[in-house]
Amino acid sequence: MVAMCPGEGHLISKSKTGPRSLASRSLESPAESPAPRPLPWAFWVPPASRPMTQHPRPAREDFCSLPVPAASHSYPSRVSQQHLPSMQKVGAPGGQDQASSGRGALGRSGVVLLTYVLAALELTCLFMQFSIMPYLSRRLGLDSVTFGYQQTMFGVLQLLGGPVFGRFADQHGARAAFTLSFLASSALYLLLAAACIPALPGVALLFASRLPGALMHTLPAAQMVIADLSTPEERPAALGRLGLCFGVGLIFGPLLGGTLSSSCGIQCPLIAALVITLLGALLSVTCIPASTKGAGAHAQPSPPGKPKASVFDLKAITRLLLQPGVLPVFLVKVICGFPIGLFMVMFSIISMDFFQLEAAQAGYLMSFFGILQMVIQGLVIGRLSSHFSEGALLRASVLVFSVVGLAMALMTNVFHFCLLMPGLVFSLCALNVVTDSILTKAVSASDTGAMLGLCASVQPLTRTLGPTLGGLLYRSFGVPVFGHVQFAVNLVVLLVLWRQPVPWKMDKAQ
Repeated sequence: MVAMCPGEGHLISKSKTGPRSLASRSLESPAESPAPRPLPWAFWVPPASRPMTQHPRPAREDFCSLPVPAASHSYPSRVSQQHLPSMQKVGAPGGQDQASSGRGALGRSGVVLLTYVLAALELTCLFMQFSIMPYLSRRLGLDSVTFGYQQTMFGVLQLLGGPVFGRFADQHGARAAFTLSFLASSALYLLLAAACIPALPGVALLFASRLPGALMHTLPAAQMVIADLSTPEERPAALGRLGLCFGVGLIFGPLLGGTLSSSCGIQCPLIAALVITLLGALLSVTCIPASTKGAGAHAQPSPPGKPKASVFDLKAITRLLLQPGVLPVFLVKVICGFPIGLFMVMFSIISMDFFQLEAAQAGYLMSFFGILQMVIQGLVIGRLSSHFSEGALLRASVLVFSVVGLAMALMTNVFHFCLLMPGLVFSLCALNVVTDSILTKAVSASDTGAMLGLCASVQPLTRTLGPTLGGLLYRSFGVPVFGHVQFAVNLVVLLVLWRQPVPWKMDKAQ
């Protein structure tokens, strides 16, 4: 039988008389030496008269190199010395195995950078659309109630589509996920642009444009790629840098939307968004890897023999929440973020009625919010994650949420709110980044997309329930009620986290 030495040794043949080297065995007559069996972790060098054919590359890297037998040109059936090439990772230059991973010329850093660019493009188009939707609805003759219906419809579709899109990304890979999301965005902007044409039924097209929103999840797709290509130690900082993309979209999206609609008409921003999303789809097809699963150095492997469930299998989605330690962290994400979500949903009304701001002043305030998010999530959270555990950052975010909520109950003008905004943005960014990082570490690499899809459904849930519940609270108790609710809810969560901290296996990567 043939065995391989554990170190930098040689291929050895064991028999009844003891081990013999491959070179000595090759000098025996053909009658005495049986034909060598093909090895699963090596390939044979064919005779010089035949064309060279390379067999599929091995999936392991920890094999030994083979020695050179004497006068190997006279014995074509033997194995020649070659350090068998190992499978190169995403970041290796000149990466092999392009057929299976589709990485092309981009290395790991190139794929990550392109992911950030695609996320920034999608978020810019999304905020561009948000900035002109009220004006388009008014142009089509919709009242505030009907406008609320189509906003709720968009939130419900994103809420339902998030987990399904995550399952699709896990099963079909990053390239298919990005392409599907950008094509869905292109369909939405095309329908909105068509709604601007007077000869077409604008209201019907406006409501029809909400349907592709179920598949518009570029940000979860980007989070999945970042989580797959980063080590556990790097993941909070890598996910935090997506805040730079969010800030870019929040700042430049409304700016471009207002400028283009004022100078070229309300359909111009929609046409620009359509072109940008089609460009994003093209970049996704040509440059994004077909799959990033298992590319990270510390990726948690998938369970062996696991049956492949359907994309729409609700049991497979809910199974993730039942894994050890996942449900408590997910509930912290939902419960702590819901009060501030209610406030942000009602912010446009609060800025007009309570803060007495004009439209331009409200825009400046949102730009300040975007800049703070870029700095805090893109730079501060990453530095803090390298010095403190994720459990400590999670408790800190909940604590600051409680303090800011108490201060919000006492604020009386917009200046007070500006003073509170850094703490508010820090809590929001730390909560989202840390919980996403913990939850992606808690599941296998094949389920990171589904887990991030569940996390992405939290914001649509707030947008769905927020207008009704937030409007009721605002009319009944005024602005201070949002601060009281935020303080009470986060204080209870903080006490629970203090008594039952994050499990050590899901805490800062060892």
